[in-house]
Amino acid sequence: MTSAGPPDAAGRAVVRAELAVRIAGYDEYPALFPRRLELAREGGAWRVGREEPDGGAAPLWDLGGVEAVAGTHCLVLATAGGAVRPAALVEVADRAVPAVSAVWGGDWAGRLLLELPAGQEQFARLLDVPPADWADMAAVTTAAAGAPSHTPADRVLVNPEAFTRLSDLGRQVVTTHEATHVATRADTRPWTPLWLSEGAADWTGYLGTGRTTRQIAPELARDVAAGRVPTALPADADFTAGAAGIAQAYELSWLACDLIATRYGPQRLVALYRAVAAAGPGAGREAQLDQVLRAELGTGLAAFTARWSEEIRTRLSGTG
Repeated sequence: MTSAGPPDAAGRAVVRAELAVRIAGYDEYPALFPRRLELAREGGAWRVGREEPDGGAAPLWDLGGVEAVAGTHCLVLATAGGAVRPAALVEVADRAVPAVSAVWGGDWAGRLLLELPAGQEQFARLLDVPPADWADMAAVTTAAAGAPSHTPADRVLVNPEAFTRLSDLGRQVVTTHEATHVATRADTRPWTPLWLSEGAADWTGYLGTGRTTRQIAPELARDVAAGRVPTALPADADFTAGAAGIAQAYELSWLACDLIATRYGPQRLVALYRAVAAAGPGAGREAQLDQVLRAELGTGLAAFTARWSEEIRTRLSGTG
């Protein structure tokens, strides 16, 4: 219990408390959910008359009855009435986990916890965000609502309306992308540039699909056809939900990571990712990244960016 007001004349009181929840086998730390309880005095004892959230993101069970469906490598928690069947999501997640481990190794839990609300409005309530800004986000990896601030992102929230608009391949790519975020959480730091973390997740998601650069980066292909060839790697702000050009930011980041994996080998991409985390924030983010690139790839940030820009032109201009 965190606070309580005095009972009124009718013997009723309002209590504010925190509900601690930990999903066994998945949560490293309990999540704390603020609750508002209305109590009534009856026969010398207190009875809970009403319980409701007290601000912030809502836990899934506040949105309706929850069904749990377990797979070999995952657990899906779903509210009723959605367009995505929990069992279908289990199949996709069970393919994603070994695909991620094949690239990033087995030094992670090797399992996914996915929350599947019934619709976009519920999805937004899980994140405590405006629904319109996140309408095109098919899934997001986050820590549990109410978890301690040091808790890493460890669960995948699925937006069923955006998810159902994807092809079967698209759903697999998105789920594998999110699984990569879970697998790399120990090596993802505040100073890790989003172009690297999002690009690595997309690269892992598309690995082995046989998709061409034009198929993976259609928005970027249109930009290049119009004479717009980017010369700077995406900034973190470019990945803000609802931002103009967010699709291009993901495509540009995938291509940067694909360039590293193609030219230096997939394990060099993994090593670079971990080296960025191990390097720390340094005196400056770009200077630190420049040093890590030189150590891992033998090229500085400016030279890598120029090579990446030329790669975009070569792959998408029709000359290569």
